[in-house]
Amino acid sequence: MMATAPDGQAAPVNPDEDILRCEHISKNYGMVTALTDVNLRLARGEVLGLIGDNGAGKSTLLKILCGFQAPTSGRIILEGRQVTLRSVDHARSLGIDAVYQDLALVNQLTVFQNMYLNRELVRWPLPLTRNAIMRKEARSHLDEMGVQVPSVNAPVATLSGGQRQAVAVARSVFSSPKILLLDEPLAAMGVKEGAIILDLITRLKREGNVSIIIIAHNYAHVLEVCDRINMIQGGRITLDKRTSETSAEELTDLVVAEYRKALEERQRSAGSG
Repeated sequence: MMATAPDGQAAPVNPDEDILRCEHISKNYGMVTALTDVNLRLARGEVLGLIGDNGAGKSTLLKILCGFQAPTSGRIILEGRQVTLRSVDHARSLGIDAVYQDLALVNQLTVFQNMYLNRELVRWPLPLTRNAIMRKEARSHLDEMGVQVPSVNAPVATLSGGQRQAVAVARSVFSSPKILLLDEPLAAMGVKEGAIILDLITRLKREGNVSIIIIAHNYAHVLEVCDRINMIQGGRITLDKRTSETSAEELTDLVVAEYRKALEERQRSAGSG
């Protein structure tokens, strides 16, 4: 039997250069299988692109990794220890944070208030927020990350889509995560706004303080900012390559081939019925 540490985590297992490993992860929703025997690894400081068609299982895997959902089977190894992620807060306490498409920003609050959302600095004994310090630290953090906003006092509702996404990413990085999960950070963005996020991811990659998994559909973006690519098809990872060893053409061909295979299987099933 595997020993358990006092914090509820399993005892260490052969730590290596990978900060995160998923082994034989599956996820079922009743009779529906979303993930089947997924094996994934993430090296320290690496940016991993997770690609695949809609419904392939990408977001399901991220929800498992951030503690929002539990896998049906398989195990997660974080920094050489097997862990059971009990909740989003538990995953965050272990250094895993996520930014989803809805961003979880409050439009009516300012940039600095969103940066400190649910962890405001308070002056005691009177419960007064230390706005001046929060403004200064938020501005300093955004400047260090190269995130340009007109003012930390501006309501986030007044920012562009790229600026809002950058603030959401910066807020997660502000809490010093070890692993950052980005779910479609470039979705529905124009070239100019998308460039803001690409530049931010490139900066984080260069600094090497956080490992990143990014879901994206644009292969050119993935090839530009990622070190390695995993493709999920039908709930399985069918490709694991360094970006220097593949191309947008190869990735497109793989998706088309999988689509044709699925179409042929449906046609055979319809014919046999």
